Amino acid sequence: MKITDLKTFLVAPRWLFLKIETSEGISGWGEPVLEGHAETLAAKIAEFKDFLIGRDPLLIEDTWQMLYRNGCYRGGPVLMSAISGIDVALWDIKGKFHDAPVHALLGGKVRDKIRSYCWIGGDRPSNLVADAKELQAKGFDAVKFNVCAEMQIIDTCKKVDAIVAQLSELREAVGSDMDLAFDFHGRVHAPMARILLKELEHVRPMFVEDAVDSAHLDTLADLARSTSIPLAIGERLHSRYEFKRVFETHAASVVNPDTLHVGGISETVRIGRWAEAYDVALAPHCPLGPIALAACLQVDAVCHNAFLQEQSLGIHYNQGNDLLDYVVPGAGFELTDGSLMIPDRPGLGIEINEEFVLEQSLKGHRWRAPVWRHSDGSISEW
Repeated sequence: MKITDLKTFLVAPRWLFLKIETSEGISGWGEPVLEGHAETLAAKIAEFKDFLIGRDPLLIEDTWQMLYRNGCYRGGPVLMSAISGIDVALWDIKGKFHDAPVHALLGGKVRDKIRSYCWIGGDRPSNLVADAKELQAKGFDAVKFNVCAEMQIIDTCKKVDAIVAQLSELREAVGSDMDLAFDFHGRVHAPMARILLKELEHVRPMFVEDAVDSAHLDTLADLARSTSIPLAIGERLHSRYEFKRVFETHAASVVNPDTLHVGGISETVRIGRWAEAYDVALAPHCPLGPIALAACLQVDAVCHNAFLQEQSLGIHYNQGNDLLDYVVPGAGFELTDGSLMIPDRPGLGIEINEEFVLEQSLKGHRWRAPVWRHSDGSISEW
C-alpha cells in the first residue's frame, strides 16, 4: 500500500481538513490547522507531498521522524501542526487497514469514557451564569472560560475587583455541582497573574490555564509554588522538547497539549505518558473540529493520567458550522451526562461527511484572530 495523494479542504468556521488517499482505496482524515493560518498550513501540506507520495502509510513513526528531522529547521507551530494533521490521518488509515480503533493499536483503551467540558462566555467573558446553567441542564458538570478581557501588565484594583466579583457570583450560582476552569489565555502578565491567583483561590477553580504566556515557564514555576490552584500549560508548546522544561521545573500540575499542534496522536501520547512519570494530569486542548476531537479521544483512551477533554461543540467561533455538521449521523460522537464515550469504530472512530466537506470547501473561510488594543492604544494580548 502506497500514499497516492494528499488533499486539503478549507472549511468554515476556521478549520483545514486533510484527506490522505492510498493505492488500496483506504483514506485517512487529519486536521492540519493553525487557527488564523489555515492557508499557510495548506501550503505546507502541499510541500510535504514531495516526501509522502509513494510512501507506505503504515510506517507512521518513520514518516513522523522523517518530516520532523528533514532539513535544518524543526519544531514551531506551522511545521508541527502540519505533521500533526498527517500523523492523525495516517493513524486513521492504519486503524481502517487493521479494522481496529487507533487505541487498540496503541495498547488498548484504559477507559470507556472521559469527562468533557465546553466553553462559555466568549472572548470577553459575559453571560457566565446563564451559559453555565444551560450546560448544567444538558448534563455537563465542568466549563471553561476566559477570566478577563484586555489586561495591562500592571492594571487597576477596579478591574481585579470586577473579575473577582464576576467569578464569585458564578461560583455561588452553580455551587459545587460544577467545576470551573479559568483561562488567563496568556493575556495576563506576571504581576497581575500573581494577584489574580491569590484573589481567586476562594472560587476553587479546577485549574488555571496559561496563567502567563508559555514563554515564561520560570515565572509559571514560581506561581505554581505560591498558589494552591493547579496550573495548566501546553496549548502553545509544540513538541515534547518544549514540555521538557515544564516537567523539570514543576511548572504545572496539568498539561494540555493540542494534539493538532504538538505532533499528532504519536507525540501527544508520548507527552501524556511522560507527564504520568511526574504525576502530572493530562487534559488535551481541543477548540477545533471533529477530526481533532476524534484524535484527542484516541489519546484519552490510552493515557492513564488523562482526566478531562475539551471540545468545541457550540463554541463562539463555530458560527454557521459546528462539529457534527461534518460527520455522518450515527458515526460521530456519543455524549452522555457530560462525558464523551471512547469510540470503538475503526481508525479515528468517526466517519466524515465528505460531500458536505467538498461543498463547504468551495466557500472556504478567512478566519483571523482579532486585534486587540489597550485604552492607551498599545497592542493587547488576545
